[in-house]
Amino acid sequence: MKYVIVGAGPAGVIAAETLRKADPKGDVTVIAGEPEPPYSRMAIPYYLTGKIKEAGTHLRKTKGHYKTLGIKVVRGTVAKLAPKAGKVTLKGGKALTYDKLLIATGASPVKPKITGLDLPGVHHCWTLADARQIHKLAKKGANVVLVGAGFIACIILESLVQRGVKLTVVEMEDRMLPRMMDKTGGALIKRWCEDKGIRVLTSTRVTKVERVRAGAKKGKKAGAKKAGLKVSFSKGAAVDADLVVIATGVKSNVDFLKGSGVKIKDGIVVDDRLETSVKGVFAAGDVAQGPDFSGGWSVHAVQPTAADHGRIAALNMAGGDVRYKGSLVMNVLDTAGLVSTSYGQWQGVKGGARAEQIDPANYKYVRLEFADDCLIGALCLGRTDHVGVLRGLIQTRVALGPWKEKLLHDPHRLVEAYVARTQ
Repeated sequence: MKYVIVGAGPAGVIAAETLRKADPKGDVTVIAGEPEPPYSRMAIPYYLTGKIKEAGTHLRKTKGHYKTLGIKVVRGTVAKLAPKAGKVTLKGGKALTYDKLLIATGASPVKPKITGLDLPGVHHCWTLADARQIHKLAKKGANVVLVGAGFIACIILESLVQRGVKLTVVEMEDRMLPRMMDKTGGALIKRWCEDKGIRVLTSTRVTKVERVRAGAKKGKKAGAKKAGLKVSFSKGAAVDADLVVIATGVKSNVDFLKGSGVKIKDGIVVDDRLETSVKGVFAAGDVAQGPDFSGGWSVHAVQPTAADHGRIAALNMAGGDVRYKGSLVMNVLDTAGLVSTSYGQWQGVKGGARAEQIDPANYKYVRLEFADDCLIGALCLGRTDHVGVLRGLIQTRVALGPWKEKLLHDPHRLVEAYVARTQ
């Protein structure tokens, strides 16, 4: 059996290793779109802070790991998929045939339509190549503008703060983390960042980035003004910047699938076996729109989900029949030292009940969402001690009984509720 995996992120690597175990005699090829060894994007912030070297981002540290397992790694980008012929064609014309195919091409950053984003000194923070440039420019005391305040942006924010830059964050929505936090949580995170010396502009757009030439400084203090960037906003004065980082969201890498017959919505639509609308073609990771725990279908772009996808897709490619129960939409984030978490259906459902408790002076906030007798979603700010308990209560759909009313009265009694209803 000939297996081809398009993509060398966590989903692709775990799928390749799983296939090797499930089918020791199969031919396994991974197509890697970057010149680096397969690596984890989630490790890039640790590289930027200096906690790890570049090699620390690699998914597998052992020299010759893939060769030892008999996994071929081919460098290239897929330009076209022809399922009827069982063939993928790379840019440059090289073609590979397959019996079973896994698409694990991940996502790419979205570039807003703003003048000046192609200038030197403007970067995404998505690849190791991006990270190398940011590492050079984000020196202590440098003026940095971070465009976006979503989940990925706030991960980058943490590493920039640790590098000692003077940071301005710009978010077009009315709060930080608009897809992960409600207005209460988003406002607390904004105030926390401001208390740390970070300038945060919400309900604000970047309108233009310009190159500023070196020249004489104006005013009493004479001297040379170094070349750099000037960033203009939809409101307020423009600011100078040594570096602009764009983190305004990502989109699934599916352009090469045009005309292939593979069904695409927000991502590649897959069933509970991770198979696409085309037989023998599977998808996993950030590119896949699969089952989620709430009963819907979504792209859940986090590494644990990618790992689950890769393993399950590979087992089914090798002839198994393993069903994916769906990922619990869950995010845990450290924003300049303040930990926030969101779980499941934190926005609530029609007819459901809600419990909230806020301690703004200490940056603590809990919001619980219920449907019937079950906890279905939650937001939490400033606490980490009950992360596992929250996940357990939501994912097991345990009937809370009398503990629902107790939690509505005091949402901090989660550990007691978990012990009472699960032990």
